[in-house]
Amino acid sequence: MRIAFFQPDIPQNVGAAIRLAACFGTPLDLIEPCGFPLTAREIRRVSMDYGGLADVTRHGGFAAWQAAAGGARTVLMTTRGATSLWDFSFRPDDRILLGRESAGVPEEVHDSADARIVIPLAEGARSLNVVMSAGIALAEAIRQTRR
Repeated sequence: MRIAFFQPDIPQNVGAAIRLAACFGTPLDLIEPCGFPLTAREIRRVSMDYGGLADVTRHGGFAAWQAAAGGARTVLMTTRGATSLWDFSFRPDDRILLGRESAGVPEEVHDSADARIVIPLAEGARSLNVVMSAGIALAEAIRQTRR
């Protein structure tokens, strides 16, 4: 299982995603371009001391990320999801994809996903932070697929 962030906007969220990946032992994919300079120095700065523990792969764009899929499903976390997280069945090789904080993912990325999942929220709530959503989805996926 992997988590992936599509063109992240906020460096601090990349740092939190690296920490999440490190703590759960789950590989992290960063799909570029990012909304900020993604230099090795910047990654070290935002990931604090978790950078060395995380398995992070940078992809030059969405097509490069798709080419590296190896047949795994793309599970998009989206507020426009068709299936509730609580009703979805994860597989051990799923790739959980999250969009940009500012704009989600473009329509062609949305349409290419094998599944579109929504985290049910209280009435009137719009959305969660992207890394918080990743953590919730990843924890549920690991719960379902653990052996």
